Amino acid sequence: MRIGHGYDAHRFAPERRLVLGGVEIPHDRGMVAHSDGDVLIHALCDALLGAAGLGDIGGHFPDSSADFKDIDSRILLRHVVALLNERALAISNADITVVAQAPKLKPHVPAMRERLAADLCIAADRVNIKATTTEGMGFTGRGEGIAAYAVVLLKENGE
Repeated sequence: MRIGHGYDAHRFAPERRLVLGGVEIPHDRGMVAHSDGDVLIHALCDALLGAAGLGDIGGHFPDSSADFKDIDSRILLRHVVALLNERALAISNADITVVAQAPKLKPHVPAMRERLAADLCIAADRVNIKATTTEGMGFTGRGEGIAAYAVVLLKENGE
């Protein structure tokens, strides 16, 4: 078995869409990013890549490349899953925490779980997503941005 941990954070900006877990969420601001700014998926990709010993998301999808400008992060996630499949690594489960003062994310969690499970090729009950606040403390608490943490467990096929 292999364990991976991922983290990502992005700043809010006006006139951007807010996408988390592959779901567009109604909000007055979105994330500043080269891609669609989906911090949840970026943290998940980093956790998966880390568990597989394959570096990090920036190494695979550099923000200096025009190929990834405004790209849907689900495309990046599916590419990471393909890399794991090439190495005979199967995803056992993922546990993700999103830290945001606003907007309220709970109503969107079921759709996020379904989309991520589809991209990860696992059952939805193997994808857990939690949303929390920092009670007004720090950059997320001041409403300056959103952060996400992800932990994954991989197993080598055949185990």
